[in-house]
Amino acid sequence: MAKDAVLGQFMKAATEEKVIDTTKKLRVGIIGTGWIAESHAPEYMKFPDVELVAMADLIPGKCQKFCDFLGIDATNINFYPDHKSMLENEQLDAVSICTYNATHAECAIDALNAGVNVLLEKPFTVTLDEAVQVMKAEKASGKVLTIGFQPRMDKNMQMIKKLVDSGALGDIYYIQTGGGRRRGIPNSTFIEKETAGIGAVGDIGCYSLDMVLNAIGNPKPLTVSGYMSSHFGTKEEYQYADADHTAKENADRFSVDDFAAAFIRLEGGIILDFRIAWAMHLDTPGDTIIMGTKGSLRIPSTECWNGTTGGPMTLYSDVAGNHVETVIPLVYDDGNLFERKCRTFLDAVKEGKPAPVPSWQILYNQAIIDGIVRSAKEGREVEIVIPEI
Repeated sequence: MAKDAVLGQFMKAATEEKVIDTTKKLRVGIIGTGWIAESHAPEYMKFPDVELVAMADLIPGKCQKFCDFLGIDATNINFYPDHKSMLENEQLDAVSICTYNATHAECAIDALNAGVNVLLEKPFTVTLDEAVQVMKAEKASGKVLTIGFQPRMDKNMQMIKKLVDSGALGDIYYIQTGGGRRRGIPNSTFIEKETAGIGAVGDIGCYSLDMVLNAIGNPKPLTVSGYMSSHFGTKEEYQYADADHTAKENADRFSVDDFAAAFIRLEGGIILDFRIAWAMHLDTPGDTIIMGTKGSLRIPSTECWNGTTGGPMTLYSDVAGNHVETVIPLVYDDGNLFERKCRTFLDAVKEGKPAPVPSWQILYNQAIIDGIVRSAKEGREVEIVIPEI
């Protein structure tokens, strides 16, 4: 009973269903109708307090094809050839920005300057400087800016933070995290520097960084010693053909990282050992481990931490002089993480609440990624300096 009681304090979940006020409907637009937007539009369409009124995409005809593919009635949705014309011609309350990485900053800044609340897909931006510029626009606008880290909405991910906050681990001093795919290069706009800016480190690495940084209270990063490589993406034998390119063409245009690793020093004397891969000769680069002075937590790895944990977690501690291992069972979670991501954003807009995933927290995530890129390029450890905003 004692053991069950201890676990129970971490596993309680609210069951009350929120009542949605439909007296005022929010006018929402989507910028970029690519793959990730397929997880935004259906959620907005089913909310009774939302009108999806506009979409913008640089590719002619793509908005209509997007709606046709998802079975969305586009009768009352206006299509635009770019985000600027959409912002100029629509009275919007909110937008989801689902464009490729290199345009995240521009689209977010323009939307905020137009007085529109923003749900910005991850990664935040490509560089630290871009993230700072977006946050300056956010501050000047007074609007909500939330970053698209839906794993924070998962009950098992939330369990990690609850365990750390409970004091069960004591003072955190070392973290190992990362993940990756044996083969899983996404291609499309993800693999060219012009559109993506960064590769695996930004695409899936940002998830593993957020999981641990959020759990330990988002300490400021101080220095980074980073490494990046592209041994797989640039070779035809590790690539594949898609609708637009042959395997050789994808290999030829590959110009970002498919693997990254880093040794990061955080405030409070915490060390973060990080590695991420789109492709490798390994099933996993290791589980996530959070080590503390009273206990340590092992979190089974996943390909990219964009959903839940890889399995039950294990808490290692000493009790009465004995080594004890406590298995933290998976919490059943039948919720739709993208629904929660969109819903919490809309609630913040309607109710004047803080952003569910605030930019200042993800600024540290972006600063680490920026530091990895700089360190890998310079071949040395670099200092992270975050400007005042």
